[in-house]
Amino acid sequence: MVFSSITFLFYFLPLFLVLYFITPFKNTVLLIASLLFYAWGEAGYVLLLLVSIGLNYLFGILIDKNFNLTKKTVLVSGIVINLVLLGYYKYFNFLGENISFFKAESQVHLPLGISFFTFQAISYLFDVYRKEARVEKNIFNLALYISMFPQLIAGPIVRFKTVAEQIHTRFHTLDNISKGVRIFIIGLAQKALIANTVAVSADAIFALNQASLTTSTAWLGAFSYSLQIYFDFAGYSNMAIGLGLIMGFSFPQNFNYPYISKSITEFWRRWHMSLSSWFRDYLYIPLGGNRVSPFRTYINLMVVFLLCGLWHGAAWTFIIWGAYHGFFLILERLGFKKLLDTSWRLFSHTYTLFVVVIGWVIFRAEDFNHLVYFLKTMFGLGQGQTIEFVPSLYLTSSLSVTLIFATVFSMPIYHFLFRQMNMKEYLQIDIKVTILKIMFEMYYISIFLLSLLNIASGSYNPFIYFRF
Repeated sequence: MVFSSITFLFYFLPLFLVLYFITPFKNTVLLIASLLFYAWGEAGYVLLLLVSIGLNYLFGILIDKNFNLTKKTVLVSGIVINLVLLGYYKYFNFLGENISFFKAESQVHLPLGISFFTFQAISYLFDVYRKEARVEKNIFNLALYISMFPQLIAGPIVRFKTVAEQIHTRFHTLDNISKGVRIFIIGLAQKALIANTVAVSADAIFALNQASLTTSTAWLGAFSYSLQIYFDFAGYSNMAIGLGLIMGFSFPQNFNYPYISKSITEFWRRWHMSLSSWFRDYLYIPLGGNRVSPFRTYINLMVVFLLCGLWHGAAWTFIIWGAYHGFFLILERLGFKKLLDTSWRLFSHTYTLFVVVIGWVIFRAEDFNHLVYFLKTMFGLGQGQTIEFVPSLYLTSSLSVTLIFATVFSMPIYHFLFRQMNMKEYLQIDIKVTILKIMFEMYYISIFLLSLLNIASGSYNPFIYFRF
């Protein structure tokens, strides 16, 4: 079940909210709803989720015991078991394709959201070990943290220490509920109105064979996919954050307009921020971070991004994508970022977008051969010359308008207007404030209704992160 579906929006969510707010047993309602939400798409793997919860509950209790000589051993054991479970379900097929003794007669199914709930479980063990969070002695509360449905299948990755107090005691205010509804609507519109529209052209173009793909069409596909993956994932994250606020939880921001970045270093401070900070705190810093020699720092960066690529998927293209970003981060640490910081801003933005868009082609490619011919075609080295597949075939009026809006809304226009509404000079003129507020309310109502109409019409509704 995805958030941008009729089942979720018209049945699951309204029923859940009614039960959640009329009963005093809010954690119980939320936990049952979360397990039902997961069972809707992965009924056969609810047991795996429960096993993960039970194991991490046990390891957390053991880490909390005052046996200093064994704490680290228990932590490492817990991390290894989590990674073994993740590795088996996510990478066994990949290993079978590349290493002969891993071959099996049947494919191993990838359980929904396993990458996200495994990383949350590992962060819980780390936080208890570092005494940054108290161990959770109520297994049902830990189950709620790991399985909470708003962020279960696509993040953001929430640290236990961030929501531990809110699991026990949280407040539901009209202001937070109103803010949560607005954020949810924004995310729904990002997904339903933008991501789903550009996905049509992106998927069609990436499905073209080498003979049919032309240079201009390949660039349109790359641009469309770059917008699709941003608005798909940011939209889902915003819906999760909005739902969390409605229920009294503060989930971390996951995206901060990454396409306005002036370097790849800045891009990774703005893109999938909960994952970036997870790798920083639980892998990069324990490896030594930048406190070691420059050479070791570069090795640490490359290791982190190779694993970041693997986290996203079990394929060579994801490994290449991770190494690709690791290379540019190392390049910028070697001094290129200083040049970017002092250069013309247009140059910095252009460089960053160019690197990121090429990276998304690597990320989207089905395999290495697909990647090679798509990149060759983008740079005029391909063989596709057929007029049947020129950009005008895909660049419909609907897509053209969506691309314009997507480009605009990938920049902080909304926040600029919101700040304008709260500027002191506007506060002195009530009528302007009132008009702006009415415009904002109409904006939310309009995009919500348009999103519902789009979903109800049965429009194309893929979900990129089901792959991960």
